[in-house]
Amino acid sequence: MKVSELVNTLGLKVYSGEAGLDKEIEGGYTSDLLSDVMGNADAGFVWITLQTHKNIMAIASLKELAAIILVKGNQPEEDTAMQSNSEGIPILGTDSESFEISGMLYNLIKK
Repeated sequence: MKVSELVNTLGLKVYSGEAGLDKEIEGGYTSDLLSDVMGNADAGFVWITLQTHKNIMAIASLKELAAIILVKGNQPEEDTAMQSNSEGIPILGTDSESFEISGMLYNLIKK
């Protein structure tokens, strides 16, 4: 599944990083602890978090993540969005809780 398909299927908002919407999704990881994501997420994963600061882009770039989904209506900080655009890693948004969007992502990917 491509990131763009995920956006359309789940009605996610695209905040930045539109150049990466054609990336393939290999899995997902939900955590708000940066070191946890750094140690456990794999390339091509979608990261679900409530973190909005620029350090999320450092982790997403290092781990070659497909996209980041911000939960609970959170929006990326301006410098975070700028880095997302620069690196082509989409930052997406939802009003859903982490638990809800994780379940939705899981159900889409496991097919």
